[in-house]
Amino acid sequence: MTHDQTQAVLAAADRLVAAFARHDSPAYFAAFAPAATFVFHNLDRPLLSRAEYEAEWALWEERDGFRVLACRSSDRHVQMLGDVAIFTHRVETELEFAGEPTTTKERETIVFERTPAGEWRAVHEHLSPLR
Repeated sequence: MTHDQTQAVLAAADRLVAAFARHDSPAYFAAFAPAATFVFHNLDRPLLSRAEYEAEWALWEERDGFRVLACRSSDRHVQMLGDVAIFTHRVETELEFAGEPTTTKERETIVFERTPAGEWRAVHEHLSPLR
């Protein structure tokens, strides 16, 4: 693992988290490959594509008044496996549902792959409650 590779993955993760933190859904979803998959502890099923997650996000916004207010990443680690990188961190998120603020503390794994252009794009996300 080279320092440059690790820094490139951390930069990709930073862009993804920053877009999420400002509720910038176009920039957030652009960080994921179309075939990316998602496993969230608050859903009863995996989401098997970026499009499925985008539809769920839109439903949360419309039905639940969902809005991300802030997001902080800590305890970050990158494991490099050739053209795949596994990023893990703790994430504290301030959210709003129907005008009511709430804070979640979770552990998240994001798997990135290096594209032929050399960019790092997320292909899987797994979110678990932090106990």
